[in-house]
Amino acid sequence: MMGFQAALPRILRVGGGVSGELAPLLATLGLSRPLIVTDRFLKDGGRADALMDELHKAGMAARIFADTLPEPTAASIEEARAFLEEGDHDCVVGFGGGSPIDSAKAIAVLAVHGGVCRDYKVPHVQDAPGLPVIAIPTTAGTGSEATRFTIVTDETTDEKMLLAGLAYLPTAALVDFELTLTMPPRLTADTGIDALTHAIEAYVSRRANPFSDSFALSAMRAIAPHLRRVWADPEDRPAREAMMFGSTQAGIAFSNASVALVHGMSRPIGAHFHVPHGLSNAMLLPAVTAFSAPGALRRYADCARAMGVAAAEEGDQGAVGKLIEDLTRINEELRVPTPAAYGIDADKWDALLPLMAEQALASGSPGNNPIVPDADEIQALYRQAWGP
Repeated sequence: MMGFQAALPRILRVGGGVSGELAPLLATLGLSRPLIVTDRFLKDGGRADALMDELHKAGMAARIFADTLPEPTAASIEEARAFLEEGDHDCVVGFGGGSPIDSAKAIAVLAVHGGVCRDYKVPHVQDAPGLPVIAIPTTAGTGSEATRFTIVTDETTDEKMLLAGLAYLPTAALVDFELTLTMPPRLTADTGIDALTHAIEAYVSRRANPFSDSFALSAMRAIAPHLRRVWADPEDRPAREAMMFGSTQAGIAFSNASVALVHGMSRPIGAHFHVPHGLSNAMLLPAVTAFSAPGALRRYADCARAMGVAAAEEGDQGAVGKLIEDLTRINEELRVPTPAAYGIDADKWDALLPLMAEQALASGSPGNNPIVPDADEIQALYRQAWGP
């Protein structure tokens, strides 16, 4: 076995109701002056204020920044950093979906090391820590609570910048499936397919290792049987619990193996057309899987078996065929629109294909793919995904 490095949050608390343990968790870590980074939905709905009230009762000096964007931009990070610097904060709590948690990570690094987000774009690797980050996810999808990555859009160039390094790995995470019970169907579907994509790409990545493999396969076993269930019944608690834990496991997997072509191609779609990240992944997953499978047939067949769409005795070729069929069927059943059906302008899509292919390759993620494409092949895949 070749050597590999694994990195995890120092503390992971998982289970219904654990989000109520933030104050004692901070005390365990010797922290008492958190900035809660969240979004307007969670602020206006009272959830963020309830979190802050509990901290105040524990004698902690907490403040809330609630103006994160659905897709964080360099400007929104600068606004939040300025807000942080107005207080005497010793940590940042990311409370919400992937965007508030990603924002918290970037804010925590810039608060200590200065500069702007573009300074930290891959290939730069930021391992020297910023402020401690505590993540409390409210969606089952991004796995950001367990990853050493964050994504920030440069709004001046419409580029989604990948920021990577141990500095972005949360110190602790509270993974509470009860926070996902009110997720609407569209968000449930998009984040769920996002988590499934994380697990699949981690397993087929050229940087996969025995540690990441175990989490990737476990995540697929948790997510695949329950994704349709939470779509059909948002209050299915066992299914919600499985999806939340599967999402965290998938985050651990890809944080330690990296993602691949789907993510590389997905980020430009989000940057140029403001498609939510999980949805743009879902738009691409079947076509990219079909393209990539010949380069790692056995690994994709393992995915099919872990997901329960192929029997253990099924041959690799047949199992991969069933995997691609099932990914296509998931998109149909969960009503994932194609880029065309989403309403993206066809002429703008075609005009941006060369730039999107260039940006996808520049992210580095396609280099982890079983088959590493060139720019022309990426453009062809974008055209294939366009759809009716």
